[in-house]
Amino acid sequence: MRGPKHHAVGIPAVAGSVRFVGAQSGLKRGLPLLRAINQVEGFDCPGCAWPEPDHRHPAEFCENGAKAVAEESTRRVVGPEFFARHSIDDLNDKSGYWLGQQGRLTRPMFLDEDADHYRPVDWDEAFDIIAEDLAAMDEPDRAAFYTSGRTGNEAAFLYQLFARRLGTNNLPDCSNMCHESSGAALGETIGIGKGSVRLEDVWAADLIIVAGQNPGTNHPRMLTALEKAKRSGARIVTVNPLPEAGMRRFKNPQTARGLAGRGTDLTDLFLQIKVGGDLALFSTLNRLLLRAGEGALDRDFIDRCTHGFEEFAAARAEGDDDQVLAETERRTGLTRVEIERLLAMVLASKKTVVCWAMGLTQHKHAVPTIREIVNLLLLRGDIGKPGAGVCPVRGHSNVQGDRTMGIWEKMPDRFLDALGAEFHFKPPRDHGLDTVDTIRAMREGRIRVFFAMGGNFVSATPDTEATEAAMRRCRLTVHVSTKLNRSHVVTGTRALILPALGRTDIDIQAGGPQFVTVEDSMGMVHASRGKVPPFGEEMRSEVAIICGLARRVLGGDDTVPWEDFAADYDRIRDRIERVVPGFDDYNARARRPGGFALPHAPRDERSFPTGTGKANFTVNEVTSPEAGPGRLLLQTLRSHDQFNTTIYGLDDRYRGVHHGRRVVLVNPADADELGLADGAYCDLVSEWDGQDRRAPHFKVVHYPTARGCAAAYYPETNVLVPLDAVAETSNTPTSKSIVVRFEGDSGM
Repeated sequence: MRGPKHHAVGIPAVAGSVRFVGAQSGLKRGLPLLRAINQVEGFDCPGCAWPEPDHRHPAEFCENGAKAVAEESTRRVVGPEFFARHSIDDLNDKSGYWLGQQGRLTRPMFLDEDADHYRPVDWDEAFDIIAEDLAAMDEPDRAAFYTSGRTGNEAAFLYQLFARRLGTNNLPDCSNMCHESSGAALGETIGIGKGSVRLEDVWAADLIIVAGQNPGTNHPRMLTALEKAKRSGARIVTVNPLPEAGMRRFKNPQTARGLAGRGTDLTDLFLQIKVGGDLALFSTLNRLLLRAGEGALDRDFIDRCTHGFEEFAAARAEGDDDQVLAETERRTGLTRVEIERLLAMVLASKKTVVCWAMGLTQHKHAVPTIREIVNLLLLRGDIGKPGAGVCPVRGHSNVQGDRTMGIWEKMPDRFLDALGAEFHFKPPRDHGLDTVDTIRAMREGRIRVFFAMGGNFVSATPDTEATEAAMRRCRLTVHVSTKLNRSHVVTGTRALILPALGRTDIDIQAGGPQFVTVEDSMGMVHASRGKVPPFGEEMRSEVAIICGLARRVLGGDDTVPWEDFAADYDRIRDRIERVVPGFDDYNARARRPGGFALPHAPRDERSFPTGTGKANFTVNEVTSPEAGPGRLLLQTLRSHDQFNTTIYGLDDRYRGVHHGRRVVLVNPADADELGLADGAYCDLVSEWDGQDRRAPHFKVVHYPTARGCAAAYYPETNVLVPLDAVAETSNTPTSKSIVVRFEGDSGM
């Protein structure tokens, strides 16, 4: 442990990128790919959903984006010989990091009942196996179709169409585990479950509040936007239990100042909040705004565009000021002076953007927290105004686009009506299962076939032991993947691995070279074109896999022209245009440099498609998680050498952690009270509803976390997150507020 860094990026990030690309892809193959990442005629980086500016730097990528591309374009391959050498029990003993390092999958592989090795099969046999188990179901809802955010719009649209043609709305996806709380809160308050800002708004803001987010590791290209805003006069507030290097000082590798100079100090006010204290902070901030006098509120906007202000204002006025502030200090760990400094910055701002990520969305009270942020912006008239608005920052490329394409277990009737009219069938209307409910259904034996389009379901989901046991109760598990991961070794009675093309791979179908489209975190849709030939002839695009499976399962007389869709993706986009609002002239606009923006009524027109026809103020009960004596509140997080469950290495350079991932970050004062020496080993034990869950053999690292809080990496700590501990309304796992105690090391 070398201590946390005070700046991010710079020369070490450039050197790390080049070194990683050389080791995985080779410089001859890898460097041309780096020049194509996030470029107009290139491919969309799979590493995050941050948007690209119109005028792009030749190196429009970050260190982790380079690592993602290098791993996808790696020269290492995992073919039949690999599976012949390694039994399923052998692979089960390997770490997720080891599995991911083996290389790209090249052939469909099948694990039969009672077999101890995967064996190669051709695509016809693979589709026959799936069709057999789907046909054996007594009802369509015995299947679940999971989606990862990597899937492009075209594949996502066909995937949900296939599931609904089969007769189920069981379409869980990775959004259920991350930004579902954002969608639920924003849908209720402003009428659309997406952010209301564009990249230009971030640049033009007077004040940017970044809450529950670590851009330096999770969305590094966001730092460039924050730097541009800062140089235009914006002030930045960071609200986080951990001091993160990226929000301290940014050394932009695209500039001489960043490479050779000091870089840019980003944060003007750092509020080191207790885990889960954000609702109390924003509630009190709104109370103080209501009392701030003339000019604090945008009364014209409130009167014309909002509903529920009087009830909200009355609720926020309740109680004694001193008692409310004292309670807020207790819940947040912040001082009155810090809260008043934030208030002064809000009052001085005419244009405020609030950004957040999973540090806000993965709590029991996540939805009320985001509703309270919306209350703040409504008070100031900061929605539908240039340079202001809500900015939930998505972590996975096209996770937002998948939802737009219909990947949701609760799609509204207007979408289902349009889908049914276009393809001449009656889509199912009963709501399906989200991710947590899918695991529960598998646990109860109600899911026979589990199909995953990308992702690493077993490692990404909560309550690892319960999830793995649930997965093993399935009859058939199918994973469409580019690389090996933990989900391939925790299987149903039978299992298939289907090798897919990635973003970097050239996709040629019967109709010629193809491209896909993706939607970024701010509602921009643009094209993505692979640049390197795939390693194996048996690797298929996600579109081709879905179309081949659908034709086999639904039969040759199905009314959907699956073969036409597989041959030419323009034909898919033609149908999307007729089903999904905002995609008019889709094929032409997708080919324009930079793509096009989807409509967003609150942003574009200050029109709010809610039940009241206006933006809704909400009344939210103030709460926060409590740990109790001898316990801490644990949040799970990524290391810097990580993207979701993909582990690129065993270091966390910005936090000063090296050569290991089973570490727990604890404030030195808390550690002293608990008798946890720096460098000692212990077990983490989570407590929930009278049950304990244990993650053994974690190294204690004294670290400047907020008092009463701790942090550790996922997926290693997912075992501690109870399956039934979820956010109200959104059903998102509460991975950011786990009550834990520390016990003697039981070893591994």
